[in-house]
Amino acid sequence: MKVLIMTGSAHKKGTTAILTENFIKGAIEAGHDVYRFDCAFKTIHACIACERCHTDHSGCVFKDDMEELNEHLLDADVIVFVSPIYYYAMNAQIKVAIDRFYANDEQLHGHKKAILMVTMADDIVETADGAIAAFKGTLRYLQWENAGMVVGISCGNVDALNKTDYPKQAYELGRNLK
Repeated sequence: MKVLIMTGSAHKKGTTAILTENFIKGAIEAGHDVYRFDCAFKTIHACIACERCHTDHSGCVFKDDMEELNEHLLDADVIVFVSPIYYYAMNAQIKVAIDRFYANDEQLHGHKKAILMVTMADDIVETADGAIAAFKGTLRYLQWENAGMVVGISCGNVDALNKTDYPKQAYELGRNLK
């Protein structure tokens, strides 16, 4: 199975990086082909809804790192969204890439699974409600299957995360992916 992991955090050794690494370990052990795309370290322009991608079929008006992502996005069987929750939703770095899915809208419908993994300093799950709602809405619209979630509360830093079972949950999600 081909797995695309899209991360949003600019912290290379932060809480979502640990979830990502654990998920990748499990997925590779299970024999899956994994590609990681770290949105925060890429140049991605925001969609401007110019409609060029839908009117002349020459693709997006922007020629940026989405060209790298698109190949893996279209080919993947599973898309994993990994984001810190800063303010009630997935962070801007990953959201800008998700908005650019628009250029591939027709090809993305159906036949994929998706996973959401988030961490936050807050101690209530409701803080992630915006991210969870966006994730579920995207799945419904694209007709993708929900393959699981890890919602890490009270994980404001790596030490706090390591006192939880969230890294193990991420590993198990990757290991048990079917």
